[in-house]
Amino acid sequence: MTPAMAGQDWNAIDAYEVQSLEALFERDEGRLSAFSLELGGLYFDWSKTHLDAGLLERFVAIAESKDFAAARDSLFAGEIVNATEGRPAEHVAERGTGAPDAVELASGRRGRMRALLDAIEAGAFGDITGVLHIGIGGSVLGPALLVDALGRNGSRAEVRFLSNIDGAAFDDAVSTLDPETTLIVAASKTFTTAETMSNLNAAIGWLREGGVDDPFGRVIAVTAHPEAAVEAGVDETRILQFSEGVGGRYSLWSAVGFSAALALGWSSFEELLEGAAEMDRHFRYAEPASNAPLVSAFIDRLYVRKFECQTRAAFAYDERLRLLPSYLQQLEMESNGKSVRLDGSPIGQPSAPVTWGGTGTDAQHAVFQLLHQGTVLVPVEFLAVTEAEDSLPPDHHRQLLLNAFAQGAALMRGKKSDDPHRSYPGNRPSTTILLDRLDARTLGALIAFYEHRTFANAILLDINPFDQFGVELGKEIARKLDESADDESFDPSTKTLIERAGL
Repeated sequence: MTPAMAGQDWNAIDAYEVQSLEALFERDEGRLSAFSLELGGLYFDWSKTHLDAGLLERFVAIAESKDFAAARDSLFAGEIVNATEGRPAEHVAERGTGAPDAVELASGRRGRMRALLDAIEAGAFGDITGVLHIGIGGSVLGPALLVDALGRNGSRAEVRFLSNIDGAAFDDAVSTLDPETTLIVAASKTFTTAETMSNLNAAIGWLREGGVDDPFGRVIAVTAHPEAAVEAGVDETRILQFSEGVGGRYSLWSAVGFSAALALGWSSFEELLEGAAEMDRHFRYAEPASNAPLVSAFIDRLYVRKFECQTRAAFAYDERLRLLPSYLQQLEMESNGKSVRLDGSPIGQPSAPVTWGGTGTDAQHAVFQLLHQGTVLVPVEFLAVTEAEDSLPPDHHRQLLLNAFAQGAALMRGKKSDDPHRSYPGNRPSTTILLDRLDARTLGALIAFYEHRTFANAILLDINPFDQFGVELGKEIARKLDESADDESFDPSTKTLIERAGL
């Protein structure tokens, strides 16, 4: 399809007359039923967005014009969907769908992962009370989310996560660990990532200073390049490999999730995979108008393009999901923060909004002032869990949920007042995702939902969500500065900063 044809499709969205949220509810008694979906312990409520039947029909037409079904089939068939790097995106193979050889290979590697976990639990590494998981980006964000969300009611070992190259982060990560009973898990796709390797070297020194005679004997490497881990000093029997086609921000389903599996138990890890597989099946086979990731992507496009919203906020009304906004930042902004189509031509429209968020009810007393009365329109996503697992009386959790639901209602309804300082405009959109309970299965489905939503957005935009060349330039310049800080090619500001810092 030519850019001109694509423009005509989007023009149908641009020209559409959007009704207010209250008008949409008044006009259609069945709106809630039409714009909500129950799926495997998750309930999606899109009714407080400006999407209506007419817009949905037009978005479905755009998806068809983009050959969305074919692109989705290519993803699940293990075909090359990462065109700029000539690779498939094989995270779905980790969950049992994809090219048969990729699924078989993932299963075999998962068996090796299970065997190593069993050996650790059997005492092969001695008494293990703590795990220091070292990585950066998706190599840490995913496992950290899993452990924080699911490990609060009992973890088999204390897992601390280290990503930042800042020495203060290292000191904090090891502060509660005993080097004599700590296992190091170093996750890096290439096993050359500067921050990860620097932190791994620091951890080796920490073990040695703590009296560990063979520190590398306490290191498990997780990588797509085992030869690099061997070269770094890791024994090949302690290397867990994953596919080159599994991107970092999509990697928690692979051996990158080893620390989480160790902390939560193997059965929880398998339930996580099955929950994701259930969402895979839904995304693969559901019709466009009732396909949760695709409908959510339609809503994303509506607000970014027609309403010119530059940000999207996610608020978790459950402390166990406090790391989800950070996880989504990388998933969505690194995947779809692009400015050219697959063919290299300019997109010609906004791509990914800035993803941000926080935890309710803390956020209500920090940023919700802008959401209710500010001049910036921000689509909001609320996440909540029906069933509590805390130690307090039920009314405590009831108040938490009521706060979440009240915020969505208030954003939509608003409140007019003769006093402009106390007037709320309303007509501000929100989506709510309500989980029956938070367990490995529902969390797996939720994360997979966000992955597929990100992919659906990319197809609608004609971009590649699986490369991230934008993160490389800063690394390249950092290396050049390290090699020659007085290089005349650097600007005066950068050179002066280096001098003032004594570098």
